[in-house]
Amino acid sequence: MMRISPARQAAFEILSRVDAGHAFAVDLLQIRGVDALNEADRRLTTELVMGTLRWRCELDYQIERLSGKLLSYFDYEVLIILRLGIYQIRFLEKIPKSAAVNEAVELTKAARKRSAAGLVNAVLRKCPPAKWRGMKSAADEADAELIDAARRSFPAWLTERWRKEFGREAADSLARAGLAVPPETLRAVRSAREEVKQQLAGEGIRAEFGKYSKQALIVQSGNVLASQAFRGGDVVIQDEASQLVASLVAPHAGQRALDVCAAPGIKAHQLAVALGEGAVVACDLSARRLRTMTRLLSGRLPASVLFPIVRLDASRELPFARRFDRILVDVPCSGTGTLARNPEIKWRLKPGDLSRLAELQRSILQNALPLLAAGGRLVYSTCSLEPEENEQVVERVFREAEGCRPLSAAELSSEFPELAALFDSKGYFRTRPDLHAMDGFFAAVIVATI
Repeated sequence: MMRISPARQAAFEILSRVDAGHAFAVDLLQIRGVDALNEADRRLTTELVMGTLRWRCELDYQIERLSGKLLSYFDYEVLIILRLGIYQIRFLEKIPKSAAVNEAVELTKAARKRSAAGLVNAVLRKCPPAKWRGMKSAADEADAELIDAARRSFPAWLTERWRKEFGREAADSLARAGLAVPPETLRAVRSAREEVKQQLAGEGIRAEFGKYSKQALIVQSGNVLASQAFRGGDVVIQDEASQLVASLVAPHAGQRALDVCAAPGIKAHQLAVALGEGAVVACDLSARRLRTMTRLLSGRLPASVLFPIVRLDASRELPFARRFDRILVDVPCSGTGTLARNPEIKWRLKPGDLSRLAELQRSILQNALPLLAAGGRLVYSTCSLEPEENEQVVERVFREAEGCRPLSAAELSSEFPELAALFDSKGYFRTRPDLHAMDGFFAAVIVATI
């Protein structure tokens, strides 16, 4: 029996856990077992896991086409192994087909599915490389076959929604962007990004400035996680759109800020750093995620900023007697603006989830608004592209709200001139992965008038 490579074994185990709905791949790729792999195996594990997840629907289409059997015929372990094998054969030109086939067969045996080894072998040997083999995404490719594969890699109900909302061309563009490898983006924490860029260069990491955020650095090459800049807290990993949402809160030194859905704490950390002194109350419903936040932020917060952590359900009345100068309401959402980063969302999400999430989001926003001090600012945000979770929530709440108003596009463009192109005619902040090379976010900036 040949030895299974550590990368393929780790990828199989992670995909099995993702398939069971136990966690997101981006979190599982940070666990201790993956950290213990050498650099080459760690990179291959990430490639196999994220590539297989991004192209899962297309891989399933190929499995049925090559085997002549419905997906329901296969045990889940065999299905995962076939997806891994077909992804390698069709997309990764540096991996010999024989290696992909042989290790898939051995994985099948190791998974105690020896009776399926012959079928796995036959299906993978029939699988041809794709014409676009070697590409990481469909983002810049006009090939008709690749576009069809990209369309197949999204649930039909979601692409149909996007066609109605954005038009057919934009829907195809969003689908291709959702299959791209998203940029690894950093936020400079303690120093100007020019200094941090030089520091990273000294550690063999090449980075360029982000287009919109004054703290953003886009990694071009190098291992950030192994750098002293990362370990020492000089940078954190944070998408540029996420940085921009937190910057819209615009806290001033000495103020009290509230983050009602804070975990895992990256935006709350950004607020604390921007404050310099004052207080950030960080809340979340999940005890597990709050523990993660405590671990991630340990030793990284300004000493002059109070940072109490509170477990609460923000969909219910909030238990604070004092009001806050700044509030961030970054609500749980569908995440359709982050599908390149969290591709498993595509098949976990169901059409009915949007109305359920919208009700939750409305409750959280309604509960947060009364806590806003006179002259204070609240930012409502999602990483969703769907109007039900975005402007429809805000406008529904505003039909009943008093003593507050949204800032206009003119007001926001004056305050944030570098972001003027990201505010629509109503003053809503929007980013799209296919247009801005960052996650898709929505935000509304609200101020208290009394």
